[in-house]
Amino acid sequence: MKKIFMLALFVIMSVSFLAACNEKTDKKAEANLDNLNLDGMPIVKEEIELKMFAPKRFASQNWNDIKIWNEYENMTNIKVKWENVDRDNLAEKRNILLAGGDYPDVLFGNGLTVNDLMKYGKQEDFMALNDLIDQYAPNFKALLEQYPEVEKAITMPDGNIYSFPTITDPEFKAMLEGSFMWLKEEWLKELGLEEPETTEEMYQLLKAIKENYPDAIPMGGGPGIDAYLIPFFKGAWGLGNRGASHPYVDVDPETDELRFIPTAPRYKEMLEYLNKIYEDGLIDKDFFTANADQVIAKGSQGIYGVLPDYNPEAVYSNLTGYIGGKALKGPHGDQLYAHIGSPIGSVGQFVITKDNPNPEATVRWVDYLYSDEGSKMFFMGFEDETYVENEDGTLDYTDEIKNHPDGLTQDQAVGEYLVWPGVGYPGILKQDYFKGSEGKPSSIEASEKVDPFIPEEIWPPFNYTIEELEEMNALRNDIETYINEMNAKFITGARSLDEWDDYVAQFDKMKLEKYMEIYNDAYERYNKQ
Repeated sequence: MKKIFMLALFVIMSVSFLAACNEKTDKKAEANLDNLNLDGMPIVKEEIELKMFAPKRFASQNWNDIKIWNEYENMTNIKVKWENVDRDNLAEKRNILLAGGDYPDVLFGNGLTVNDLMKYGKQEDFMALNDLIDQYAPNFKALLEQYPEVEKAITMPDGNIYSFPTITDPEFKAMLEGSFMWLKEEWLKELGLEEPETTEEMYQLLKAIKENYPDAIPMGGGPGIDAYLIPFFKGAWGLGNRGASHPYVDVDPETDELRFIPTAPRYKEMLEYLNKIYEDGLIDKDFFTANADQVIAKGSQGIYGVLPDYNPEAVYSNLTGYIGGKALKGPHGDQLYAHIGSPIGSVGQFVITKDNPNPEATVRWVDYLYSDEGSKMFFMGFEDETYVENEDGTLDYTDEIKNHPDGLTQDQAVGEYLVWPGVGYPGILKQDYFKGSEGKPSSIEASEKVDPFIPEEIWPPFNYTIEELEEMNALRNDIETYINEMNAKFITGARSLDEWDDYVAQFDKMKLEKYMEIYNDAYERYNKQ
């Protein structure tokens, strides 16, 4: 009887203790809400402090004492205590942090994967943001309503949103396209040739460069054929009709079903074309093996006639004299610019953890970065200090930023005031305010040439369940490694395209059917959202 009494007493005391704890938590949450301003600045009446974990690019930066965050603290009344790690060590340091369970209030600019978001969201270590966005993020909510594809991309299979992303304004096409097929304008004029509009005209241009400029390399550039060569040509064979986020899968226009691009008959035709260019000595032999530093060293000499890459002015030591090429028309009449990404640059750029006592204020803090004024402040900084307004109303960095007296690069000079160069971040990139390589006038002009030929529908990356991800990651690694290896072998002639049937058959052994089944399930979920 005594044991029963003691057990009952223990239960009563436990319930009372939990009730007291819950009451205390509720009162604290209520006090935090009372301290919150629902609109305008400051965000909170009495100062609060948040702890954020973020990567940084420059060792000299101190995010706890840098212009952008000092000014934003004054605006919001929210003091952020930053814990920074070098961007190259971000994944390792973050994994240690997450494994330890002692979370900061926010993971800022971490580029968390869907796998991370699903895993820690399911464990409730990361907060579901759906209701918080609805109530406290008017700028971000407006973007989701304006661009439904963004909401689809950030909504996980369980229906929750666990992070704020990087968004590119869909009107900022040069950013979505990123890199172009750059042509050396001087050589075009000297050869008396127009910009090539077809794959055959491109071949003739490359051939003319080789014949007339013996020290030149007709085509070369960014390292990796799968990133800087194939994406520029496959649209000429009607491939890649859902954009660059899905390099191996699109929709077959004849069946309206998913198509695995690397086994399509027209993919073989494209490889035959690229093999011909290679065999005729029109592509840099180092295209397949060089690293980025080697490519930049060679490209900076101006010896490439055709240069598939990001803007040469930014990548190749201010290399000028190149103009963006057109979307090429292929042998079947296809003229598609497939090398364009979705407005979602990265999904997991701002995560609120379970330990954050002020999620409402935190959401208001990040929401400002999705406003026009917030985007201008984040990327351009402060008028007359980091930027000036031109007579036509456009903005530009100050002369000191662009031509720093101590010889700093533009990114380094910007990094003395702002934090965006070289790292991830939440927010929206707009053409008016982003002055990286994609915002240069030559990039905008290049973009305008290919814009009429971009796909009608551009998919963001699809989201998978945890179970799908585990299986998909294993399949994807084997399948995509095989694709990359065989692309190089077919183009260089190390393997004959007469062996195409054997190449296609190998995918069956690698469980391509299962790969496509999982892909299709994710695709159907995306369509139903």
